[in-house]
Amino acid sequence: MRHILSLLAGAVAAPLAWVLVALGQGASSRTVSAWFETDRFDGADLVQPAVYLGAGGIVLGLVATLRISPLGPLLAGLLLLIPYAALFVDPFAVRDAVPAGWRLFGDPVDLRQPLQNGTLLFLGGLLVMATFSAKRWRRWPQPVLLPPPANYPPQPAYGARSQDEPTLDWPTGPPDTDSRPPTLGYPYDPPPPPPAHHPGPP
Repeated sequence: MRHILSLLAGAVAAPLAWVLVALGQGASSRTVSAWFETDRFDGADLVQPAVYLGAGGIVLGLVATLRISPLGPLLAGLLLLIPYAALFVDPFAVRDAVPAGWRLFGDPVDLRQPLQNGTLLFLGGLLVMATFSAKRWRRWPQPVLLPPPANYPPQPAYGARSQDEPTLDWPTGPPDTDSRPPTLGYPYDPPPPPPAHHPGPP
């Protein structure tokens, strides 16, 4: 199940990151070019392109670093590498296959720019290399129940009464004759008996 979820995450992250990177690169390039043309700049104009680029980096970073399954970053990396690798075979057909003229949030989306400047190759290589970590192919460790130590007293069986467990049974031994029975009156000590009278000799 974790491999399927990872594959779905990789299939969504790759095109989403492509769009966000294209938005950020296009807006950043236009903003900086306008600064040099007008010889004036405003740092607030660069916030929106930075948000696009940062969001794309976060999306790919989550896929690359989360230990769900390595199949997700592998698929995402291949989806970004294959278009650039196809440029070696037929660059004109590949460029024409990439859609152009898109707009998102009112900004133009030039999907060809990350392809032509090599950004897809760079990001795809990072994602593919993330799958070579041996720990990513392992499951999360399961908790192991350790046996009790040898001198540990055994647990009483179900229904058995422990020696230290309190009981409500009355004692079966003889009553304690040295203690007085409980009473609600004040403690009363009887007076000592009078001395015995012994008659004298006649």
